[in-house]
Amino acid sequence: MAPAAQSNENLPSPREERMEDEHHEELEIEFRYLTFDTPLPPLQQNENGVIGPELPDLGRCTSPLAWSRARKIFITWLSCLSTLVTTYTPGAYTAGLDQYKAEWHVDATMVYTGITTFTLCFAIAPMVLAPFSEIQGRRPVFVTAGIVYVISQIGSGVTASYAGMLVTRALAGVSCSVFSTMVGGVVSDLYEAAERNTAMSIFTGAALCGTGLGPLVSSIIAQHTSWRWIFYVQAISCGVVVMSLIVFFNETRGSVLLSRKAKTLNTYYDTRERVGLEGLVESFDNGQKLRLRWKVKADEERATVLVLIKISLLRPLRLLWTESVVFWFSLWMSFAWSILYMTFEAIPLVFSVNHDFDTEQTGLVFISISVASLIAAGISVFLDHVSRRKRTVSQTPEGRLYPACLQSMLLPIGLFWLGWTLFSSVHWIVPVLAVGCITIGIFSVYLAVFNYLADTYHVYASSAIAAQSFCRNVFAAVLPLCTDQMFNALTFQGASSLLGGVGVALSIVPWVLVFYGPRIRARSRLAGA
Repeated sequence: MAPAAQSNENLPSPREERMEDEHHEELEIEFRYLTFDTPLPPLQQNENGVIGPELPDLGRCTSPLAWSRARKIFITWLSCLSTLVTTYTPGAYTAGLDQYKAEWHVDATMVYTGITTFTLCFAIAPMVLAPFSEIQGRRPVFVTAGIVYVISQIGSGVTASYAGMLVTRALAGVSCSVFSTMVGGVVSDLYEAAERNTAMSIFTGAALCGTGLGPLVSSIIAQHTSWRWIFYVQAISCGVVVMSLIVFFNETRGSVLLSRKAKTLNTYYDTRERVGLEGLVESFDNGQKLRLRWKVKADEERATVLVLIKISLLRPLRLLWTESVVFWFSLWMSFAWSILYMTFEAIPLVFSVNHDFDTEQTGLVFISISVASLIAAGISVFLDHVSRRKRTVSQTPEGRLYPACLQSMLLPIGLFWLGWTLFSSVHWIVPVLAVGCITIGIFSVYLAVFNYLADTYHVYASSAIAAQSFCRNVFAAVLPLCTDQMFNALTFQGASSLLGGVGVALSIVPWVLVFYGPRIRARSRLAGA
């Protein structure tokens, strides 16, 4: 008991506490802005040598840019896994089309409305949800979206009507959009611009790979079991991912972490004062004591949620019509993304007619999308590694477009290749390889658009990316509705050639920016802001 008695002698007496409180009241609290680089002043001890409560652990509030490489890689892979599982959803739905028609007596156009409903909600939701990610952080938005996704998939599996299916498809579109759009924000949180390409390549590969896995796996399920298991399997897989996010995912938004750090320090200073110890620190300037508290500039500058939602809705549309770069890149990306979604209808149609494939066999054709996306990601990571090591590429936004200028041509090449090998006399592997060629082209377009807009618009990058995301998903929602009619009216060869011609025309976009990009950016009031 002796050590305890000696420790009590060092504690301030009630009289000393009152004097300390009076002293605190004489000094006004001085607020200073906190950044991740702000040095924290040393703790001061009182006259008896007591420092007071131990400083809380601030390790969880460090800048994500300063995290260890292993931690960044783990969070990146976990985020990309979430993207893969949720991008599985739009294509998975198509595997049960024939069973939906038979059970609910609806025609093909009505059944395809399930894809349109999903994709329209996918397009609009990020523009409303983005402010919540900015204020609350990535983690709570991800976890909430994951839970809603699981509920929507269970709802799709148990619904007794097609109207119920459309409602759950809308919920699925809202929740899936979070992982397909905001994971790009996680990558930006973790990596500087020069290091971002590899992580973005993995993210893009995961998004396209999941898109191919959906109809691939679900066609096997639909062939051997009820269509309801298409959705139960998704609910189970996403349930596992949500649990992983809850346990392992760390917040990555820097402004949110900085706000938490400021609140933790301010609470600690308050605690010191409440127990009668100095909540004071030496002034940085003149050696005088002051009552210091921290604040974060982003918190003061942030508007209300309603204002943020208004900005999130209107600014992307304004950029779309006032910034030529955003407009043409959005058009290019919209075409590429529409082609990806049109394959959900085109592949079952052409392979069942020309090669008499059943549901499971047409689903296996989608292997080409998943494999090609992984190959494209590997090529992109390799080229990025070589260019950074040898410094062969200019470190400008236009430097990001060099690979896309050539690789994006694989999109129209693949469309012509697909169209003119869609004959029953041609072995099925030939058009399957064409689908892989198309996928690599789509990959290069997606990666080039994201990187160029992020590097060009800086503080307006999220709005520029939101503009193209909105456009591509609206196009992807509408064009698949006319896929069946287009391929039947124009023939398989004519429809593919028409799309290939549009692809050739839009492939000029990156070349124009490579040669004239600096001049175009110089004329823009927002580029480089």
